[in-house]
Amino acid sequence: MTQKTILNDTHRAMGAKMVDFGGWDMPIHYGSQIEEHHQVRRDAGMFDVSHMTVVDLRGARTREFLRKLVANSVDKLQKPGKALYTAMLNPQGGVIDDLIVYFMSEDWFRLVVNAATRDKDLAWISSEARAFDVEVQERPEFGMVAVQGPNARAKVIDLLREEDRAPVSKLVRFSAREAKTTDGIDVFVARTGYTGEDGFEIVVPEDRTVAFWNALHAVGVAPAGLGARDTLRLEAGMNLYGQDMDDSVSPYEAALGWTVVLDDLADGKPRDFTGRAVIEPQAKSAPRQMIGLVMDEKGVLRHGQRVLTANGDGEILSGTFSPTIGKAIAFARVPAGEPGDVRVDIRGKEVPVRVVKFPFVRDGKIQDGV
Repeated sequence: MTQKTILNDTHRAMGAKMVDFGGWDMPIHYGSQIEEHHQVRRDAGMFDVSHMTVVDLRGARTREFLRKLVANSVDKLQKPGKALYTAMLNPQGGVIDDLIVYFMSEDWFRLVVNAATRDKDLAWISSEARAFDVEVQERPEFGMVAVQGPNARAKVIDLLREEDRAPVSKLVRFSAREAKTTDGIDVFVARTGYTGEDGFEIVVPEDRTVAFWNALHAVGVAPAGLGARDTLRLEAGMNLYGQDMDDSVSPYEAALGWTVVLDDLADGKPRDFTGRAVIEPQAKSAPRQMIGLVMDEKGVLRHGQRVLTANGDGEILSGTFSPTIGKAIAFARVPAGEPGDVRVDIRGKEVPVRVVKFPFVRDGKIQDGV
């Protein structure tokens, strides 16, 4: 059965075209995906991300548990409110999911995981938590709205009560705090996002989410759908779970080596996170690599197209027409090593493409070399 967020009727009233996304009925756009993309790059747009799953972990050994659960180091999180992007790995080193961990207190950490992987994530986290006596609590009573763009933070802060505005305005990237809106809504405001622009992701009580969405719209924040979210995140060089990585792909094969910390514990012993034994050798040499591509010829790069390199064939993972750049861009997974001259098989024609570093766009600006 298709699931609906609390904003479903609101999307329809605003003229959204709805599609199935991982079992959720979600807006793909509200009239023009391109306009919504540019709105986020130039001003501020908002996305319904209430399909994402909020999970609270509680218990005296929660930090110890997370040292084993995720590949990044939760010991980076020392100040309440700080956040960490990381991946959970299976014993084979594949990515079960990518997620954000928020440190609230030593006995309370908050996770936000992907919607399409909710069931397997909760099952995995719960099974692994038992040995540490950690309570795993899903929080379905929350909605979530992402407000992104160069003017996003100011528009959200204007909706907060006076005493919360200064503290929220001082949040650094990848940090969060609790606050209240001017009409008394309790919110959890995180300076995170999935667009490459500045902004907030705000967790809101489900029964107040529609009111918060309408308040944002009243101050000029335009709604944006999944279509714009996808082109924005690809321009920003951000992976999509299930397309750019999955449980058969290691972080090093998904350009996420920077999220793996092969640190030692205080006693000098290696931190034994799940999957470490398999992926540790890949820190020096992984069998495959993820690269960024730009096609200067007309056309669109799409998932599944064959990529030809000097070292063998690979395939397009995420591909799209970039509204900011005006050309087709893509991620591709190809054999390790210098790829040489790269071509993509598009309906039997081998089209040349350029290998570039990603992100393709950062803070609204096309990056050098793109």
